[in-house]
Amino acid sequence: MSLVVVPVRYPLSKHSRRTLERAIDVARERDAALTVLHVDLYQNGKKVTRIDLKNAVEQTTGPIENARYVVRTGFLVEESILDEVAAEEADAVVIGRKQASRLRRIFQRFTDNPDIERYLRDHLDCDVITVEGARA
Repeated sequence: MSLVVVPVRYPLSKHSRRTLERAIDVARERDAALTVLHVDLYQNGKKVTRIDLKNAVEQTTGPIENARYVVRTGFLVEESILDEVAAEEADAVVIGRKQASRLRRIFQRFTDNPDIERYLRDHLDCDVITVEGARA
């Protein structure tokens, strides 16, 4: 069975909900399993559990067939996404166009901020599907 990975923020933002909805559609179209991934950043000191993530997602979408909920801890969102996608040998990853780690945004005016979409396309052997941000 193929696998689609979708990284989301917790609590779910408007952009994360839109990205999640697209990922669910992609998983259904491909008859694939879905991994919903949240990255807890070490520097934020917050702890999100898989149950927290699952409950938040299911409150938004209802139960999802063939879904797995994963919470990883890391310093950089894009590297944690890359690790999960590579480890699970995912066939596709669905990300929001504006998705970027808080750390990168804070230092963006001091450093070169890589585009997560480009980073993933350069480092993964899978489809990278981007979702435009939610409209107001």
